[in-house]
Parts: sequence; C-alpha cells; structure tokens
Amino acid sequence: MQMRRLALGSLIVIALVVTATTITARRGDRSLWPPAPGAPTTAVFVVSHGYHAGILLPREPLAEAARRHGLDALRAVAVRFAGFDRLEIGWGDEDFCRAGSFDAWLGIRALLRPGNPSALHVVGVNNDPRAAFAYSDLVRIDLGEESFERVAAKVDATFARDGSGALQDLGPGLYGTSRFFRANGAFHLFNVCNHWLAGLIEAAGIPTAPVLATLPAGLLLDLRWRSGLAPLPAVAKQ
Repeated sequence: MQMRRLALGSLIVIALVVTATTITARRGDRSLWPPAPGAPTTAVFVVSHGYHAGILLPREPLAEAARRHGLDALRAVAVRFAGFDRLEIGWGDEDFCRAGSFDAWLGIRALLRPGNPSALHVVGVNNDPRAAFAYSDLVRIDLGEESFERVAAKVDATFARDGSGALQDLGPGLYGTSRFFRANGAFHLFNVCNHWLAGLIEAAGIPTAPVLATLPAGLLLDLRWRSGLAPLPAVAKQ
C-alpha cells in the first residue's frame, strides 16, 4: 500500500511539472531565430557549472553593440575587460554569490526570502571556450545581428547604476580576472540565476520553458529538445 501511495504521489508530481512546463513554455520568435541561411552570425555560449549557468559573450561585438545603441554599462565593462576575447556573465543573489564557497543557509535564505539584492559576475575569458571551461557544459548558439543586440540590451539593463549613472563595483569575483557588480532585479525561488539566463535566450528569439529553466539541466534539456542545441563534446581525457 505504501509503495502504491509513493508511486501515485510521484505520478502526480510528474504530471504537475509536465503541465506547468507546457502551460508556461514560450515559443520563441521565428523572425529572430534561427538566423536566415547565409546571414552573418555571432557565436555565444551557455555555460553550465552544475547548479548555476551563465552566458559567454564575445567582447568586441558586445562593445560594438554598446557603441551603436548607447549601452553605457556594457561599454564600461568592455573597456574594463579590454584584454579578453570573451566575457562570461552570470546573475544571482548578491550575498550567496559573493560568499566564495557554498553556504547552505545563504542559499535557503536567497530562495525563500523576498527582495534579495542581486549581483552580476563578469569574468574575462581568453582561448577556446571548450578549453577555458573544460569541466562545464557548453552549448553554442549562433545568433543573428538583431538577436545578439537584443541580448546585449537585456544584459546592459541588468547592471545597476549609482546616482551619477556609474556601475556599482562590488569587488573581486570568484575566479580568474573577474568582478562583481550590483544588479537590478530581486533574487528568489521563482527568479533564480537560470531564469535570468533563460530571459536572455528568450530575447534572442529562442524557445524557453521557465519551469525547466529553474535548474541548468532543465534549461539544457529544453535547448536540446525544442531547438536542437546540444552541449559541445567534453574535452578528451589525456
């Protein structure tokens, strides 16, 4: 009897997740993505580190989009990281991200307490993305010009400014050459780092599913399932 109840409970949970995923799934914008055959594209990468995911953007195209559209935050960041080919950018709860190591209490508070301040983590990256993130899942996405510029604008809008319009630098980041910057948006259970990333992907016109995007594995599953975007092969062990 107990096994039947467990099985029934599991089926109910699965049914609720499937229903919620289906109802909230977003179709994307076919006028933006995929890009037209032969159109110029810019490669960006979704980077999943396990429980957290971010986006890897080429610095020079980002700086050019910032120049054309007056994206002052991205212009400042591109100058700050001028020596790098790409920028890895992730968003999350300010206290949890800056802790430097996993803190269960901070994690629980970030998920359950409303109104948590957020931060952006920006990392300068050189070399091939697969080599730079050898132990992470990487998904390459080729974006057309308008898709890339929409992503750039959404990232720019996430940076918080002080009274003079300058970025609010919160100090050194977690690895490599990196910095934390104060961000817009409150972190909580229904708006985690992977939802922010899904919002960027949606801005590019790619289908997303907020329920699946709660976890990086679900986000990657959705990219593979509906958009045919599979993670790059792992680095071969020596």
